[in-house]
Amino acid sequence: MAGNSQRRGRTSGAGKKGATAGTGGKNRRALAGRGATPPAEKRTGHPAQRRAQADARRRAERDRSRQRAEEAPELLLGRNPVVEALRAQIPATALYVVTGDTRAATDERITEALHMASDRGLPLLEVGKAEFDRMSNNALHQGIGLQVPPYEYAHPDDLLDVARDSGRPPLVVAMDGVTDPRNLGAVVRSAAAFDAHGVVVPQRRAVGMTASAWRTSAGAAARLPVARAVNLARALASYQDAGLQTVGLAGDGDVDIADYDGLADPVALVVGAEGAGLSRLVRERCDVVVRIPIARDTESLNVSVAASIALYAAAQARR
Repeated sequence: MAGNSQRRGRTSGAGKKGATAGTGGKNRRALAGRGATPPAEKRTGHPAQRRAQADARRRAERDRSRQRAEEAPELLLGRNPVVEALRAQIPATALYVVTGDTRAATDERITEALHMASDRGLPLLEVGKAEFDRMSNNALHQGIGLQVPPYEYAHPDDLLDVARDSGRPPLVVAMDGVTDPRNLGAVVRSAAAFDAHGVVVPQRRAVGMTASAWRTSAGAAARLPVARAVNLARALASYQDAGLQTVGLAGDGDVDIADYDGLADPVALVVGAEGAGLSRLVRERCDVVVRIPIARDTESLNVSVAASIALYAAAQARR
């Protein structure tokens, strides 16, 4: 009956309220929550995180592959390219010629290449067609190839030393994300023609001094240093600290290049990638962005042509 302390399951003092141990605030902290939910890419074990990690590994492998390729000698293939490269005194370590090709043996370009390579003391190496196909990854080689060593890049700060030794105000061309080696070679050639002190290219997402860039420079790359920057925006900031004006070049620039009066001063001229133009971070680093006025029905200028016009304007201002 009610109040019977002898019933089954009854324990002394059951149901009485008394002092209990506290939680130390754990319950209150639990109620406070754990904050905002992290993005899927940062959640351990989430498929999005695994995809992000796989993408990062692929990018790292691409960077390693590109670095290995840049550290290895490059083969410049084809009769005209090889002859042009030898005429331009491009650094080379060997000339490969395929044996057994009777038509190639009578080609004047191959004969000229052999004579020029011999005059320079380059090793002349004869290889079979099957072996040379393998060496050139089955690219069209026309029975001849010039081995070009990896390019030795300068440091961006080295260009300031070159300018200091010249006694002229520094004039440097920075190329933001240009991927066509012919454009790089053409800019190097124009920079040398208009007394610039060097060219700077980014280490990533941009072309380097390949054999094709060497050839397009028509030998100017042997006279003008090309520097490679780990981060182009930081390199431009370093130039600004050294007293250079960073002048960007874009179709929607703030002022016509003819109206800008700072080209006679120390300048880093910044040109953008084909199509995309200047990247956001690099554009923000520019002190001024100038434009080249062109006809309305012409969408834009080739990057090497635009750089040449701006370099000519700088040369005129410095005279």
